[in-house]
Amino acid sequence: MFHADLIERTARFRSSAEDPLRSPSACPTLVLNADFTPLSYYPLSVWPWQTAIKAVFLDRVSIIASYERAVHSPSLDMKIPSVIALKQFVKPSAFPPFTRFNVFLRDRFACQYCGRTEPLTFDHVVPRRLGGRTTWENIVTACAPCNMKKGGRTPAQARMMLHLAPVRPTSWQLQQHGRCYPPNYLHETWRDWLYWDVELEE
Repeated sequence: MFHADLIERTARFRSSAEDPLRSPSACPTLVLNADFTPLSYYPLSVWPWQTAIKAVFLDRVSIIASYERAVHSPSLDMKIPSVIALKQFVKPSAFPPFTRFNVFLRDRFACQYCGRTEPLTFDHVVPRRLGGRTTWENIVTACAPCNMKKGGRTPAQARMMLHLAPVRPTSWQLQQHGRCYPPNYLHETWRDWLYWDVELEE
């Protein structure tokens, strides 16, 4: 069986019993690739309900699961899709874009000097005044106190040891990290698609 307690600790799933009362704007649709894996884990690949329904009518997606909440028009009564899958496979990029958020995600939202989780900023390992560049290999997540303590010095000069050397991550690596930080609006129909590879137990 699945480690259900692990899933419940990492995300609060909303029951379908709430569906008939929820606003359509509170019914995001989880988007899966054609191989039934999420297009991205963080930020999670979701579409607003209007986009999902449009994609259904354009025959670009298949509906996997739906909310109990329906939308109505003079010629249509349709339950809002909660999980859809693309009919055409989208090849994921091998490497993620170099952004502040992705640096934080690579470093698991923790200072690479002391492990604090807030307040976070980023630090040039080799300072710019010494020729350090703003690249994956020279930027790490740092809390504000450690950033100020290090100043314009290298870690060796400041006698501050890095937990991990900064590297350029793959998209797969960031997806693995992203599974630890799901948003809090997950619908129960998303469970099987986000945690299909959670470790099984006998």
